Amino acid sequence: MSDTVIAAQMYTLREFTRTPADIAATLARVKAIGYDAIQISRFGQCDPAEIARILDGEGLVCASTHVDWRRLTDQIDQVIAEHRLWGCRFPALGGMPGEYRNPDGVAEFARRADDIGARFAQDDMEFSYHNHNFELQRIGEKTWLEVIFATADPAHLKAEIDTYWIQAGGGDPAQWVRKYADRMPVLHLKDMAMGPEKNEQRMAPIGAGNMNFEAILAAARDGSVRWYCVEQDKCYEDDPFECLRTSLDNLHAMGLK
Repeated sequence: MSDTVIAAQMYTLREFTRTPADIAATLARVKAIGYDAIQISRFGQCDPAEIARILDGEGLVCASTHVDWRRLTDQIDQVIAEHRLWGCRFPALGGMPGEYRNPDGVAEFARRADDIGARFAQDDMEFSYHNHNFELQRIGEKTWLEVIFATADPAHLKAEIDTYWIQAGGGDPAQWVRKYADRMPVLHLKDMAMGPEKNEQRMAPIGAGNMNFEAILAAARDGSVRWYCVEQDKCYEDDPFECLRTSLDNLHAMGLK
């Protein structure tokens, strides 16, 4: 594996990865921008072996993935085989299924995620959970996110903190990164800016918004973060490829290579 630490989260480019031909063309563009790694998410139907061939042909590392919950519960052996094929050790779940999004369901979700993570650990893979803002709701004195990570074994469920969504939930991203830095092989980076509409919060390329990335990156460097995944769910009127380029350039300027 290369020593690169920045990866492009492919959810940003989901409109451009619907077919095998789309995936090949898009990954070539991602490589040309300057990324050497990606996080696979929301690809259209494509043979996993073909994805491996495209990655190898472009010289791209599969740093991590986001995997659908039903595949994790129903097809875990197949999912593990795909990750072996891609040389990827860091599968993740992109969000909590709706049926668990209530105070009674949070701990049950964490227990089920722990079981999935234990299965991945048997194959030397580290399974992570990616947060949004709703997990900063509270059950008593603890947020849902704290309940999840307190319930699951740290050996089985890692924290893939998303900086934007922590900020959107009223949290301090640097504080949360530091809280789970030793349990975080993958970190999601996106910035927050104000849009033209009244009180409109917008996702933005790293460095183009108002979040304190100096503090966020300092907290991450003090922990076990292996991959910094750049994601921008919405690019509004901007070209998502150019948003990824801006984020990469700004992260380099901040000292992250």
